[in-house]
Amino acid sequence: MSGTANTATADTPQVLLEHHLKMLRLPTFLREYDKVARQCSDESVDYPRYLLRMTELELLDRERRATERRIQQARFPVVKSLDTFEFLSIPSVNKALVLELARCEFLQRRENVLLLGNSGTGKTHLALALGLAACQKGHRVRFTTAAALVHELMEARDEKRLLRFQKQMASYELLLVDELGFVPLSKTGAELLFEVFSLRYERGSTLVTSNLPFQEWTEVLGSERLTGALLDRLTHHVHILEMNGESYRLKQSKHKRNPQPSR
Repeated sequence: MSGTANTATADTPQVLLEHHLKMLRLPTFLREYDKVARQCSDESVDYPRYLLRMTELELLDRERRATERRIQQARFPVVKSLDTFEFLSIPSVNKALVLELARCEFLQRRENVLLLGNSGTGKTHLALALGLAACQKGHRVRFTTAAALVHELMEARDEKRLLRFQKQMASYELLLVDELGFVPLSKTGAELLFEVFSLRYERGSTLVTSNLPFQEWTEVLGSERLTGALLDRLTHHVHILEMNGESYRLKQSKHKRNPQPSR
């Protein structure tokens, strides 16, 4: 009987410690404390350094989980990074500017980014990569296409929650709007899209990709007045990346059909 009591007493500190760590929401501390304690014992590390190791592990894991949440909330269709972008295939891209933008300092200045060029030149890849970099640096990001955003806006208007949705779109530190110009917008859709950009003006950064030069945006938005007002807001504080050249996807397709003979 006494042996059972002694075992229960010996186990109590560990049980209580694990309970407290769960209550404090320190999952990494809970998972690693015993293993790190053994390592520190073997290395004759003192208690303060043991605690330092544990808090560093907890912070690193917490940052990783927060980054994963931001990436998930951004709604990227796929995750792309600059490491996989082939700058040599699109020589018109200003690589120095891309690398500067990847530092995300433009977000603090609430500057916009426009990626312009014909289809297949990597505009969406760069947009996704810059969005990923922003998530990794702790910024709230949302990715959408122009057509999908207009659809969401019109749906929100019909369900009488437009104001709430507009505020949500205005709250992101970086809003990525892909493929402006691929689908002509209705008068109402163009006006709703303009309102989102207006709400974000000098409050957050907006990145837009388009396959059309500025002079052709009227064909999509349907109004010279609206187009002028939109461009005025987007280009006030802006970085423009021109991405013209042969379609990278077309080039890849040609290469697959006609591979170069090995030497």
